[in-house]
Parts: sequence; C-alpha cells; structure tokens
Amino acid sequence: MSPTLPQLTDARLTQEGGVATLTLDRHDVRNALTGSALADDIVATAQWVNRCAGVSVLVITGAGSAFSAGGNVKDMANRGGDFAGDVAEVAARYRRGIQRIPLALQDVEVPIIAAVNGPAIGAGFDLANMADIRIASRTAKFGETFLNLGIIPGDGGAWFMQRLIGYQRAFELTLTGRVIDAEEARELGIVLEVVAPEALTARVGELASRIAAQPPKATRLTKRLMKMAQRTELKDFLDLCAVFQGMCHNEPEHLEAVNAMLEAMAKK
Repeated sequence: MSPTLPQLTDARLTQEGGVATLTLDRHDVRNALTGSALADDIVATAQWVNRCAGVSVLVITGAGSAFSAGGNVKDMANRGGDFAGDVAEVAARYRRGIQRIPLALQDVEVPIIAAVNGPAIGAGFDLANMADIRIASRTAKFGETFLNLGIIPGDGGAWFMQRLIGYQRAFELTLTGRVIDAEEARELGIVLEVVAPEALTARVGELASRIAAQPPKATRLTKRLMKMAQRTELKDFLDLCAVFQGMCHNEPEHLEAVNAMLEAMAKK
C-alpha cells in the first residue's frame, strides 16, 4: 500500500498513476521559498516520494503567474524572517531552512521534471535547476539575481548551474545577474523545451507519463546511476552497474518487459 499524501501547508500535492505533481501555491508572494512553508512542503514531498513505490515521476510547478520568485525581498529589506540576526543566526536559518531543499531533492529517487510556468528568479531559478528536466512556458524567465541584491546564491545555485551548463556560462549569468527569457534558456541548455503557456501542462504530462510507463524499479536504479556517474570513477562505476544489472535481471518487471517485447515482435 502506498503511503498517504503528506499534509502540506503552502503547496498542493496530487497523484495520477505513477506521476506526482507538487504545485507551489503561494501565488500571493509569487511562490517565494522564504517567509513561507514551501521549504517544509518540498522536503516533505521528497521524503514521501522515496517511500512511495507507486510514484515514478515527480513534477514541480507553480500556481499563478510565477514558478518561484525565490527569496522574500521584503523580509530582506526589513532584516526579518530568515534574514534576521547576526552571521551565526542567519547561517543557522539557511541550514535549517532553504538549504534543506537541495539536499532533499538531490536524494529523490525518481525523475523530477520542473514545469516552469512563469518567472523563476533567484532561488526559484535554482529550484528549477535541481530538477532532472525543465520544460518552460514561453512566459518563463530565469535569473540568478543574487548579486543584484548584494548576496550570494545561498541555496547551492552555484553548484547546480555550472553542472548544468558549464562554468563559463554559469559564471556569466551569476556575476551579471541578468534575467533571460525562455528561448535563451533553451539555447543555453537550461531548459529542454519551450512551449506555449496553454500547452505546458499537457506536454509535461505527456513526458512524465512516458517515463512513468517504464519499469519502476529499473527507473529508480537508472536515476541513481545517472547521479553517481557525475562523481564516480569509471571502474568503480562499472562495478556498480554490474550489481544494479544483477538486481534488474532478478526482478519480475524485467521478465514482464522482455516478454511484452517478444510478443510485440511476434506480431510484426
């Protein structure tokens, strides 16, 4: 039996088949990740997905006009909320708050698709970059705008972006703080596709459903391998592949998939 959906405060979580969709639902603050319960909701969802064998894909999107505006700028101006206190206090709030998001999403065992429905700014941009795939609406904009506010990417954005598009391009976007449109984001390799706003939900659903139709245990193992390939030497990586493959060959889903393929070939 799959675990029940977690109780969220500022986001909505739904499941349809093997696809779970997390919708950031604080459009009154443009889905800001500080000054809201969204960090707690994202972490709770990540933990739930890993316990739920019935989920093969997690989609993250935003309600309203924005994907996420990142940090709450009013709290920054007032030195309140997550930004109050001395150096040690602010550092502790970052560790207990927004920095839990990259750690939780990095551990998610299933593919994550960001459906970027509107502006993804600052930490919102970084949140999108924590996904495995990004599909953007033409209304989306992206900006690593921390330096514009005299701060650094405190949520790990510098770690994620350069792994996505390379050091030089990530450096330019981070150090200039310029905001780019969806088409430039596609050209840079930040997003996989750009679609009309009204087509975003359907396109992401189509892609998520195709991935979710794959054998679920092998899908989770494949994502683990893709992540481990980024930090493992080839010989060690091949040893892991051999063990994971042995696991797959002993799973009923493997034989089901092979038999289905043989049946399809016989009909041709």
